[in-house]
Amino acid sequence: MDKICSFLNQSVSPYHAVKQVKEALKVAGFQSLEEENLWQLEPGKNYYVTRNESSLLAFSMPKEKPLYYHLCASHSDFPTFRIKKAKKKDAFYAKAEIEGYGGMIHTSWFDRPLGLAGRVMKKTKEGIFSVLIAPDKNVFVIPNLSIHFNREINQGYKHNVHVDLQPLYGGSEAELMTLLREEAGCKVDEEIVDMDLILTVRQPAVAAGVKDEFLLTPRFDDLGCVYTTLQGFLRAQDKLPKEALSVFCLFDNEEVGSGSRQGALSNFLPDVLERICLSYGMTKEEQICARSRSFLLSADNAHAVHPNHPEKSDDEFPVVLNGGVVIKYNASQRYTTTGMTGGVFGSLCEKNDIKTQLFVNRADMPGGSTLGNLLSHSFSVPMVDIGLPQLAMHSAVETAGCEDVETMIEAIQAFYESEICQIKDGMWRI
Repeated sequence: MDKICSFLNQSVSPYHAVKQVKEALKVAGFQSLEEENLWQLEPGKNYYVTRNESSLLAFSMPKEKPLYYHLCASHSDFPTFRIKKAKKKDAFYAKAEIEGYGGMIHTSWFDRPLGLAGRVMKKTKEGIFSVLIAPDKNVFVIPNLSIHFNREINQGYKHNVHVDLQPLYGGSEAELMTLLREEAGCKVDEEIVDMDLILTVRQPAVAAGVKDEFLLTPRFDDLGCVYTTLQGFLRAQDKLPKEALSVFCLFDNEEVGSGSRQGALSNFLPDVLERICLSYGMTKEEQICARSRSFLLSADNAHAVHPNHPEKSDDEFPVVLNGGVVIKYNASQRYTTTGMTGGVFGSLCEKNDIKTQLFVNRADMPGGSTLGNLLSHSFSVPMVDIGLPQLAMHSAVETAGCEDVETMIEAIQAFYESEICQIKDGMWRI
């Protein structure tokens, strides 16, 4: 578990998560590309490209033109608080102004050491550059109001983000910008002109339980899937099918709708795939044919049965920690899984002795959605929604099962090594 814990601990922002992924890809021999440049791609080689430093696509090119694509997608962002450029000071304290990002559990953020992480834009004589920062110190705290001043705190008090959750970072003379300049390595004639910074939970990922069967960690949704899908992709490199273009996808802004330039609704994936296909000399019709034969795994976590509230789950479809990879279904199409795609992926896992379990919401309780059904707007291929089971989704610290990490890696590896392909509508090869 040390490797995933290290990944989670260092991925304190989407930018840092992408940085971790890039480093792993470089070690595996992948070459970096820039969207702004003309590409000279070579069959049989491996590449990756980033957008906004928070989204990434990596791909392994077959030696001949691909007949289909194997893709797996997860997201780099997670619920947190974004720091505004404005700052507040009064006679006693210095506070940062924040706004919520995604649907977090507010109470889980109080009275714990918080850091900041992200990127700042540094202006030099040569231009404006982004610099990733993550000070190794407890910078912020969001103090609760004492129960003596808020007698309703345990009776369902509704927190106001603009009032109750503004983080404290020092006394009245504290200067946050001084810290940012130091972290960015600014010289006297250089300045910080803007920033993309978030609050980050400082608690490290740890094992818990009598037998260390649980993993307690910030950011498990969805960085747990980022890590496991990346590892499965890399493990499969020596056994990729010769007809497949294998793609690892990492998008930003899933927690707020995916509608950004670096989100799943953008042209990032379609543009990159088109450039790859053009390098093989594929016609437009050949590209359409390849897309129709393809298969995509949308990897985002799933709710396990809560030990204190089992009534929140469908008791006919219990999802448990350490119970295996979750295949998710929803009649309202919040998840992309169909009977066919679920059957194909489930059969693949069964063939490889990989544990799976099914997730459906209670019929009287609508659930959330993920990037799969949004990605289908810009890139429509057969998909299945899968994920790691977890408790306390969107809490500052979440709980997962240690065994599920390796199970998920094995499932992703088996997928990339397989020859899954749609022969015709309603008929698949596994």
